[in-house]
Amino acid sequence: MTKEEFEASIAWSRVVAACVIRDDKGRYLLVQEAQPKVYGLWNLAAGHVDKGESIEEAAVREAKEETGLDVKLVDKIGIWHDKVDEPIRHAFTVRIVGGEVTPQPGEVLDVQLFTYDQIVQMRKEGKLRVEWIFDAISRVQSP
Repeated sequence: MTKEEFEASIAWSRVVAACVIRDDKGRYLLVQEAQPKVYGLWNLAAGHVDKGESIEEAAVREAKEETGLDVKLVDKIGIWHDKVDEPIRHAFTVRIVGGEVTPQPGEVLDVQLFTYDQIVQMRKEGKLRVEWIFDAISRVQSP
């Protein structure tokens, strides 16, 4: 098998880095993206890892871009990957070290704080973008 044939046979996956941002009152910061396919749904501050960037660097960058907050990584919560055609998702807990909540113009419609109980209700109502968001927040809520 040639190198080209080998590379063509591999299922390549994208990598996503996310931050679970929790304030000092125990509320979680979620973003509502401007993409039509996820309109009205809530997500963690997250995005794809760029070439030449570490997963950790991407998590910090995405938090800043999407929320306006400067964060410092505290701990890795977990990795989610159920299907080869879905991204490999990494989530981190963070500490807010600066900035002001400001939705990313053109990319993020809204940024809001929610209690865990509100997020449980959002899950029941189908208002979270994907299930792993709830799992990541639950791991922080009940380690």
